[in-house]
Amino acid sequence: MSLINTRPSSLRLHRLTPADVSGLHHVQIACYGDGFLESTDVFTRRLASEHQCSVGLTGADGKTLQAYAVAYWSVPGKVTPLHGDFDLPEEDGHVLYVHDMCVHPLHSGKGIARHMLQLLFAQAHERGVMQAALVSVQGSQAYWERQGFRQVVLVDPVQRKNLLTYGDAAVYMVASLAAAWQGW
Repeated sequence: MSLINTRPSSLRLHRLTPADVSGLHHVQIACYGDGFLESTDVFTRRLASEHQCSVGLTGADGKTLQAYAVAYWSVPGKVTPLHGDFDLPEEDGHVLYVHDMCVHPLHSGKGIARHMLQLLFAQAHERGVMQAALVSVQGSQAYWERQGFRQVVLVDPVQRKNLLTYGDAAVYMVASLAAAWQGW
């Protein structure tokens, strides 16, 4: 898949690597309260993971990160805790787990988040992955519902504990990528 051909014209797309951590942290600080800031060490390890599929958008200079979507291949019902590493799944990852998606406030309202989500869904489609999952925080559940996600109650006590690291209002959500493709 050529992700470069599908980017908004004013932004440049690339796959995130550990070299992007400083820019990622800058965008994260602009968007989140202290309770959801994760360390650069954690993101460095995540972006070095062999099963991450994260993307970022830089300004026209190709250097300043403006938005990112940190994601990886996982399994159903597995939640990465806040401040936790992306663990390798015991089986081949057949769920796209969107851990964090953030657009710098200077670019909000331009459809960039939806664009990045479509890019991730396209990667999943190419891989034969038919489900996406995430944890909705900071009152974002309605946004994710508009993108095709629905709330799912976790039954595994370890995964429920992981979900609680995001606070009592956090919601685990899943989407059928086949349905999402039809909606777009």
